[in-house]
Amino acid sequence: MRLTNYTDYSLRVLIYLAVNKQKPLVTIQEIADAYHISKNHLMKVVHQLGKMGYLENIRGRNGGLKLAKLPVDINIGEIVRQTEDDFHMVECFDPKKNACALAPACTLKGVLKQATQAYLNVLYGFTLEDLVHNSDSLMELLNQHSHKVGDGS
Repeated sequence: MRLTNYTDYSLRVLIYLAVNKQKPLVTIQEIADAYHISKNHLMKVVHQLGKMGYLENIRGRNGGLKLAKLPVDINIGEIVRQTEDDFHMVECFDPKKNACALAPACTLKGVLKQATQAYLNVLYGFTLEDLVHNSDSLMELLNQHSHKVGDGS
């Protein structure tokens, strides 16, 4: 199973904000620079995370972003479930697109459905707090990475 860029960026935004908890507000541009991601890509992600209640988006000249919940209250499985388009691992998972001749008797579908559920169950076992327990190391890496932009590395 592979996550979409949208989900990946959603998780990265949340991690960045959790690691930078000492800052009152962070800008989308700061996050874009830290990860070398287009600001335009992040704007949609940030907007949606705000609508879902994970971020507080403050507009204006001195605006920015901050977590709307404590990291311990942000479940990774919920984020993935809310940001992924679908979990159709194979065509037969989607009745509208299923053209597989084996579908009526195939047991692979059940196996893959169980695998998908196990994957999600693991993600539901973690919070944002679990992902940033090593926040000092993460911050150091983010700082190193964003400084490499200007030196051609």
